[in-house]
Amino acid sequence: MDTLTVELEDRSYPILIGAGLLHAPALLDRHVPGRDILLVSNTVVAPLYAEPLAARLAGRRVVEAVLPDGEPHKTLANVSRILDVLVANRFGRDCTVVALGGGVVGDMAGFAAACYQRGVAYVQVPTTLLAQVDSSVGGKTGVNHPGGKNLIGAFHQPVAVLTDTRTLDTLPPRELRAGLAEVIKYGLIRDTAFYDWLESNMERLLAREPDALGHAIRRSCEIKAEIVGRDEREQGERAVLNLGHTFGHAIESATGYSGWLHGEAVGAGLLMAAALSRECGTMRPEEVDRLRRLLERTGLPTAARDVPADAALEHMRIDKKVKAGRIRLVLLRGIGAAYVTGDYPDGALRATVQAYHG
Repeated sequence: MDTLTVELEDRSYPILIGAGLLHAPALLDRHVPGRDILLVSNTVVAPLYAEPLAARLAGRRVVEAVLPDGEPHKTLANVSRILDVLVANRFGRDCTVVALGGGVVGDMAGFAAACYQRGVAYVQVPTTLLAQVDSSVGGKTGVNHPGGKNLIGAFHQPVAVLTDTRTLDTLPPRELRAGLAEVIKYGLIRDTAFYDWLESNMERLLAREPDALGHAIRRSCEIKAEIVGRDEREQGERAVLNLGHTFGHAIESATGYSGWLHGEAVGAGLLMAAALSRECGTMRPEEVDRLRRLLERTGLPTAARDVPADAALEHMRIDKKVKAGRIRLVLLRGIGAAYVTGDYPDGALRATVQAYHG
C-alpha cells in the first residue's frame, strides 16, 4: 500500500492506494470516522462493492443511498435525495458520508456532505480510474447545470481517500480509457519524464497490468496533492489542473452531458489546448503530433465533430474560469510545462475550435 498526504495543515488527509483496501476492516476503522455512515453509490457500483464495504464497517449504523448512474444524473435533485436520506435517518453532525463510485458519485456525495448541517465528514472510495487519479483528490464537489459544467458546488475536503486498485478489474474498457486522459494530463502539465513513461507503457496500462496502473495512479496523485497543498481554492497554480477542461466541459454541456464521458471530452480538449498553444508559438508542432499519437493509441477522441464550433464557443464563455468576460485558458510551453493565460489571439481560439468541431 502506498500512502500520500494532501498537506493542508489541520485539514491534511491521506490518500491510500493499494489492492484489496475494501477488504481491510482495520484500515476502514482507522480512516472512516463516526458511528453513523451514509454510503452513497450508484446502480452500477453498489451491487459490486456496497455490501462487502458495509459488512466491514462493523458496529456502525450504515445506511445506503443508491443513485442513478451517469453524468446526466449529476444534479441538484440527486444531491437533494442524499440530503433527504440524512435527514430521514436523523444523522447528526458527527456522521460520515462515504462516496463509493466514480467522479459523479464523489462530487455529489461531497457536495451533500458540505451542505448538511453546514459540513460533515466524508471519505472518498473511488472505483474508476478517473476518480482515483483526479476527482477524489482536492475537495472540489458539486453538480452540473444545463448552462454549464460544475457551476454549482463547494470546496469541501475529504478526511481520507481510499483507493482499492482491484475495483479497476470491473471497469469497462471505455471508462478505463477515459481515466487515462486525466493521467496524460498530469504528464503534460508538470512531468516530462512521466509523459515519456506513458508513451512507453500505454499498452501495459490498457492491459490493466497492476504495476503499471499502480505507478500511474500514484504519480498522478502525487502531482495533484502537491499542487492542491499549495493552492487549495484555485487562486493561482491549481488552475493548471484544468488543462483541456474548458474545451472538454464545452463538449459535455453542449451535448447535454450525454454521449461523451468526461475523460473523453478532456482528451479532445487536451489536443485543442495543445493546438492553440502551437498557434500562440509556445508549443512545437512535433509535440502536438506526439500528443495526438498518444491519444489515438489510448483510444480517445481527438475531435468533437458532433458539436458545432459556435455552440462550443458559447459554452466556453460561461465556464467558471471566465474573468472579466475573458476566457482564461490553460496552455502549454511544451510537454511538462502548463501555464494559465487570458492573453491569446481571439482569432486563434476560434480557428482552433473550428478545426476540431463540426
